[in-house]
Amino acid sequence: MIISVASGKGGTGKTLVATSLALSLKNEYKVQLLDCDVEEPNDHVLLKPVFTRSEAACIPVPKIDEAKCTYCGKCAEVCAYHALAVFPKNVLVFSQLCHGCGACGYLCPEKVITEEMREIGVVESGHADGIAFAHGKLNVGEAMATPVIRKVKEQTNREYVVIADVPPGTSCPVVESVKGSDFCILVTEPTPFGLHDLALAVEMVRELDIPCGIVLNRAGIGDSGVEEFCHKENLPILLTIPLDMEIARNYSKGVTLVQGMPQWKEGFLRLFERIQEIASERSCSLKR
Repeated sequence: MIISVASGKGGTGKTLVATSLALSLKNEYKVQLLDCDVEEPNDHVLLKPVFTRSEAACIPVPKIDEAKCTYCGKCAEVCAYHALAVFPKNVLVFSQLCHGCGACGYLCPEKVITEEMREIGVVESGHADGIAFAHGKLNVGEAMATPVIRKVKEQTNREYVVIADVPPGTSCPVVESVKGSDFCILVTEPTPFGLHDLALAVEMVRELDIPCGIVLNRAGIGDSGVEEFCHKENLPILLTIPLDMEIARNYSKGVTLVQGMPQWKEGFLRLFERIQEIASERSCSLKR
C-alpha cells in the first residue's frame, strides 16, 4: 500500500505525521519512507538514516551536431519551453530550460540531435531504525523538482507499506509525488489559511481519483471552519493532534511525536487501520 502525506499549505505537520506513522508501523509491517520534498528534505533530520547508496538524478538535454545541422529552426519551433534558439550559423541550447521531452530530436528533419544527460540532483537510500528510507536533493539553482521526485519514487517497494512525504502546495511536484498512491493523508490546521489550501488540495486529490482523509494538527487554535468543511465534503477526520507545547519542544530537538510521546503510537496505528478500511470499501465499490 502506498500512502502519501500531503497538504495544501506548508508547515502543517506533514513530516511530523509521515515519520510518526512510519515509526508506529515498523514493528507490525515492513515500512518504507520516501521523502519526496526534494527542494527541502527533512525526514532524515528526525530519523537519522544510514545511507548505503547514492545515485545522480539526471534529465536528457539536446546535443546538436552543428557540422550536419542546416539551421532550419524546426527544433526551436517545436520546443514548448524555449530551450533552443536557432540562428543562421549556430544553435544555442539553454539546458536549464529543457524539460527533457525529446521533441526536438524526434522531429529534427536532419536527425542531427542526440541527447546527453545533465545532473540536476541526487537520490540517497538506506535504512533508519528498521525503516527502508530514500530521499532526493535537488541541486541549488535548479527549477525542476519532478525528475528528482520520479527518481525517488523508483525506489518504491510494493511489498512494503510505503509512506511518501510530499512537498507543500498543489503544484507539479505535489501531483508527481501523490500520483499512484492508494490513499492520501491531507494534513491541515484549523485556520483560515489552512482551510483555503486544504480545499485546493482536496480538489487536486479528487482530480487524481485518490481517496483521502484528514489529519487535523494544532487543534485548539483558529476556528471550526476546517471541521465544517470536512463535514460538508464528507471527508473523514482520521486523527486530531492538539496544539501542545511538549510536541513542539520535542520536534524542535529533532524528536518525532511517537518517540517523544510513545502514547501517540496507538493513535497512528488506528489511523492506519482506518485507512485500510476506507481503501477496502473503495475497492469493493469499484468492483461492483
